[in-house]
Amino acid sequence: MIFKNLLKRRELGYIRFPRLDTVLMVEQFIRDNGGTFKKKSLWMNLPKKMMYQTYCIIFDYLLETGKIGIDKEGKICWIWDPEGVKRYLARKDLLWK
Repeated sequence: MIFKNLLKRRELGYIRFPRLDTVLMVEQFIRDNGGTFKKKSLWMNLPKKMMYQTYCIIFDYLLETGKIGIDKEGKICWIWDPEGVKRYLARKDLLWK
């Protein structure tokens, strides 16, 4: 879904794609400060400044891929846990369908 929206925005000529180091910086900041900030305040407190449009693309990507979650108060937290997934997949008492 996000990629369709990105292509549509790109056709209109007003999109800025983030660099990998920028995406990783946002991911690390959310991991370190999970549950502290809402969307806009998270952007304002990032270690390096970026355009809000670029931040929104990164935010939408992280949300859609299941790496971050939003609680009922609107605060952002990191929920991606690949090690936990591996542990659950290795358990014989759980079935994967």
